[in-house]
Amino acid sequence: MQWKGKTALITGGVSGIGFGIARAFGAAGIDLILTYRNNAYRDRAEAWFAKHGPAVPRFVSLDVTDRRRWAEIAAQAGPVHILVNNAGVSVFGPTDEASFADYDWIMGVNFGGVVNGLVTFIPRMKALGPGGHVVNVASMAAYLPGPQAGIYTASKFAVRGLTESLRFNLAPHGIGVSLMCPGLTKTNAWDSALRRPADFSASGFAPPDREELEHFGAAFDAGMDPLEVGEKTLAGMTENRAIIFTHPEFTEDFDEIHRTCVAALPKEPTPEARLHIERLRRAANRAAAGGKVIGLGDLT
Repeated sequence: MQWKGKTALITGGVSGIGFGIARAFGAAGIDLILTYRNNAYRDRAEAWFAKHGPAVPRFVSLDVTDRRRWAEIAAQAGPVHILVNNAGVSVFGPTDEASFADYDWIMGVNFGGVVNGLVTFIPRMKALGPGGHVVNVASMAAYLPGPQAGIYTASKFAVRGLTESLRFNLAPHGIGVSLMCPGLTKTNAWDSALRRPADFSASGFAPPDREELEHFGAAFDAGMDPLEVGEKTLAGMTENRAIIFTHPEFTEDFDEIHRTCVAALPKEPTPEARLHIERLRRAANRAAAGGKVIGLGDLT
């Protein structure tokens, strides 16, 4: 796939992983539209591109939960061939203490923001014809739950399921879809709790302790350079990979997941009628991945 001259919209594209993706895409000759919430990050990104090029992106302010603003941007952006849903928040706390506000904020940004991008831009991308691509940025938390990130993990599991299903739907239109799951990356994602909007202030979690968060954030200094994550994202998109893993250190986790899941399957005969339905499902998925439109009739 040749990307030079095409336009990518990257949410949260002025900092962290989004900025790494933006730099990798810009080096490949992709025109950039970068969304931002923080003016200081926008100014820093603008200065970087003014110095290093090859061109200065367009910058647009966006709260990814604001559907009206999404519509305004789409009306002004012109053709967008690549959509990267990257913006998100990383908030930690025991799930049994979470409030409605915690769920609404984290799911609203991390999952709802992806939905808003897709609903806004997919019809426009389909109208442009084949050759586009959607990258939904999740996390290794889309596979690996933990005791301090239940809602965050749920949001990333949701992005994973949505993305893997959407890939089947857009294949007939010649539009690729990739789920990108980074591991530990050198960003300031750890400080999201310090930037909680007032509308979601009624948290069930303990008030954020800056010193504790900064100590936790020190672990991120060992993370991968965001530019490397961006370069791997570009490579995976170019190869139209369904899943883009950027970090190699998770083989042990996937081995354990596989062992646990297989061991949990009942050891008993399966009726032939059920086996037939599952064979139809697998065949339909393979056909969909190859570009066939699948209906309910293909599943029974």
